[in-house]
Amino acid sequence: MIETPTVRRGFVRAPWRSAVQALAVSSAVLFANTAFADDPDIARAQQLVREGKYQDAYGLLSPFESANAGDAEFSYLLGRAALGTQQPEKAKALFQRSLAGRPDFVPAHLGLGRAYFALGAYAEAKIEFETVFRFENLPPDVRSQAEVYDQAARQSLDENRPLSGFGYAEMGIGQYRVNETVGTNALGGGDRRDTFYNARAGGGFNYALQNGYAIDGTLDYRYRYYDNSDSRSDSDLRWRLAGSKALGENNLSAGFRGRTSYRGDGNYRNDVSIFTDYRMRHDPDNQFTFGGDIRRRNYPEGPERNRSRTTALLSAGWVNSFMDGKGSLSLTGHAGRNYATSRPDGDSNVFGATAALDFTVSNTLSWGGFVWWERDLFASDNIHFHPDTADNTVLLRRRDNLYEVGAYVVWEFMPTWSLRPELLWIRDQSNSIGFNYSSTELWVNLRKSF
Repeated sequence: MIETPTVRRGFVRAPWRSAVQALAVSSAVLFANTAFADDPDIARAQQLVREGKYQDAYGLLSPFESANAGDAEFSYLLGRAALGTQQPEKAKALFQRSLAGRPDFVPAHLGLGRAYFALGAYAEAKIEFETVFRFENLPPDVRSQAEVYDQAARQSLDENRPLSGFGYAEMGIGQYRVNETVGTNALGGGDRRDTFYNARAGGGFNYALQNGYAIDGTLDYRYRYYDNSDSRSDSDLRWRLAGSKALGENNLSAGFRGRTSYRGDGNYRNDVSIFTDYRMRHDPDNQFTFGGDIRRRNYPEGPERNRSRTTALLSAGWVNSFMDGKGSLSLTGHAGRNYATSRPDGDSNVFGATAALDFTVSNTLSWGGFVWWERDLFASDNIHFHPDTADNTVLLRRRDNLYEVGAYVVWEFMPTWSLRPELLWIRDQSNSIGFNYSSTELWVNLRKSF
């Protein structure tokens, strides 16, 4: 008899089980390949951006935008590509997204500043750039300031340069008038008019270090020659050297600045100070500033030598961007003390304020102005001629109110070239006749930016 073999359950595989396992393995491989394909090629995108192939980089990254919205590096690279393909509004949103995930990402701050600049929001661009850059001796109009910062940001991002900077040269002609006051009339200098010629040149640099640190410096030279041989020719050299640290939306700076001025008749005035400055970007439209400064003003020789003094100042300010970045309002207050002086009127407490407005009419035309005021309260009684007395001296404590009012128009008639009419009115008002003074200056400068 032939025996039938016993089939033991679990040892003989049914054909359908093999098919299911094969399908599972194929699905796993397919899913893995699909997941791999959903990862953007960041290294390739970085290379394309470095090479300036923004359209290729945008095409490579844009399909993955939704899946990588929380990736700060991805949003930054796509923002660079969008800015390079003339999509500043898109770039702005991407840089903002990058900074939301990584507030201390310096390249994203520079990219966002460039996006604002490309949109014509110059005041917002300046606020954003100043989370990274620190330049002084800039022109008064916000559009030109933002243009200087944008050039430095382009050098840093597009050219991958740790060292970025700017330069300029100016020359012009103007009219200087000494206005009649009780003081200028008493000194025989009231209502005097002089034609002058002026020149100015300078520049600045920023050297980026690791982790948001940077070293920056500026140099500015100004010269004015008066047509009247009885008037002095002035020269002025200003410098600054400082270090800074980008702290997300804020920036902390500290360093040294100085100034050497020729005051006529062989007299010079030297200023050297140590300072610190903190800028806080509250939002795209508002910036707050806080600063401290200790300076020594020295007149080495001559009749003004007793005016040498040390000054300690504290300041606080607010900058507001409005009209979609086309307008800028800034308010600053300062207070301090002049001490270590040999002036007959002694030490003095000072406090004051500055207000400035700037409007951009177009990408080639802007205008603005400022008002500055300071109150000086001297500590010592001294003998002076009082404005209300007639040839009689009185014992008094000197009290001064100093005012400056300025206005300007800037017309960039071709790239890097601009024409700049400016007006400045000065008034020194004092309870002592000898310190009353007023002048009006009007000039036109031609400026070349580098």
